[in-house]
Amino acid sequence: MKVVIAVDSFKGSLSSMEAGRAVRTGILAARPDASVIIKPLADGGEGTTDALIEGLGGRKIAITVTGPMGQPVPACYGYLSASSTAVIEMAAAAGITLVPPEDRNPLTASTYGVGEIIQDAVARGCRNFIIGIGGSVTNDGGIGMLKALGFRFLDKDGRDAGEGGQALGKIMSVDTHGCNHLLTKCRFQVACDVTNPLCGKNGATYIYGPQKGVTERLLDKLDKDMAHYAAVTAGTLGSHYANVEGAGAAGGLGFAFLSYLGASLSPGIDLILDAVGLREELADADIVVTGEGRLDAQTAMGKAPAGVARLAKEYGIKVIAFAGSVTREASACNKAGIDAYFPVIRGITTLEEAMKPDTARENIAAAAEQVFRLLDG
Repeated sequence: MKVVIAVDSFKGSLSSMEAGRAVRTGILAARPDASVIIKPLADGGEGTTDALIEGLGGRKIAITVTGPMGQPVPACYGYLSASSTAVIEMAAAAGITLVPPEDRNPLTASTYGVGEIIQDAVARGCRNFIIGIGGSVTNDGGIGMLKALGFRFLDKDGRDAGEGGQALGKIMSVDTHGCNHLLTKCRFQVACDVTNPLCGKNGATYIYGPQKGVTERLLDKLDKDMAHYAAVTAGTLGSHYANVEGAGAAGGLGFAFLSYLGASLSPGIDLILDAVGLREELADADIVVTGEGRLDAQTAMGKAPAGVARLAKEYGIKVIAFAGSVTREASACNKAGIDAYFPVIRGITTLEEAMKPDTARENIAAAAEQVFRLLDG
């Protein structure tokens, strides 16, 4: 029997790989002859860097970058030397959690620090990039990131147009000559789970701007300035990405990646499953095991375990899921390709006790052992 395990983290308790190893312990207790493969799992959002570092043998790089409001902030990214890959979460440098609500200002908030992380990774030899862009506090169209990479955005007098959303309407030309020439050798894969275009009522500013400090008075002007920036970009590069799905992600950062860095935008789970090589292990697998801390209706709507199940079903493989807790609505997971799911809690307990790592490991292993005692193969 060959079993492939790809379990999301049990947040606050076990990492993806820790949970996977607990499942493996249980499987081998029931089936000592089983071949068990563990793959890290994440969805491109928070925790993706840690999951891929642990699962793919990378290391964490700590640097100080320019935060969204211009202040220095500590940031980290993952470095997978074997494949010259950097794993970056945009939120480390320009995330909404870095700025208290009362201090958020879309006119000045910048993605400059994101570009600094990329520059550092390029200097270390990275040529492949996996970048999650969820949770930004910016609405600058990605110009901050691009400026850190050497692009220049100039006003009518040929001077720097500035930072943040207030600069977008001032841009009259773009100078690409000073950009890092190594960027042309880099491949950018961006985890993007939104489909918003750059501009308009369904665009970056109108949909996500208010949570970043965009007032009702500013909405129309910032949206028009974003469209102006897109037009100047199109005139400079000859590319037209403003209406592409995902261009509006992270305050227009998706547009910047598409237009200036030739990136591809993919749903986070698809990108991660490809990065960890899950498909390659499925051709001769008998069972796939997935799961997460809580299985509910949201799980079936595109979260990581559902992505694993969808891929497994392409090969006709049965899928089992384990979870710390299971809601009534989790039955939707069966329709999403998970053949059976099992809560791992074995008795009345407190949440605090259940989430202790040692307790969680024991519970997951015990549940997996009992399930696999029933399986033939």
